[in-house]
Amino acid sequence: MQKLTTSIHINAPVKKVWDTMLDPVTYAEWTAPFNPGGSTYQGNWEQGSEIRFIGPDPKTGEEGGMFSRIAENRLHEFISIEHIGIIKNGIVDTTSDEVKKWAPAFENYTFTEKDGGTEVVVEMDVDEDYKAMFEEMWPKALQSLKELAER
Repeated sequence: MQKLTTSIHINAPVKKVWDTMLDPVTYAEWTAPFNPGGSTYQGNWEQGSEIRFIGPDPKTGEEGGMFSRIAENRLHEFISIEHIGIIKNGIVDTTSDEVKKWAPAFENYTFTEKDGGTEVVVEMDVDEDYKAMFEEMWPKALQSLKELAER
């Protein structure tokens, strides 16, 4: 497992960036680079809560995604998502060999007031096989978040 880190400066207050990132409507917009067919979540962002990140598989059209829990949530400062399984056709898998190779994996967001706006830093545990893909997708997703939050 490798650590991928990326960041962006957004010309908006921390609260607005946070709200834009986590609101179900804008979440679906800024995460489109990860799943052009549409991505959403079921659950909430409270610490300890289970949350499902779901959308249609681009290849098969079947519903799939990640089964996770919110490891930490410090309002307008930091959020940590612990990915603990995958979802295929609505079925949660936390025990297969496929999952055990990488789970748990963390995806962390840090929000800092900086230069009259907000710096968002994303740190993500990523399997080496997917690192290049995420290195390409994250800048696009964060640019979309920036555009939404700066409206």
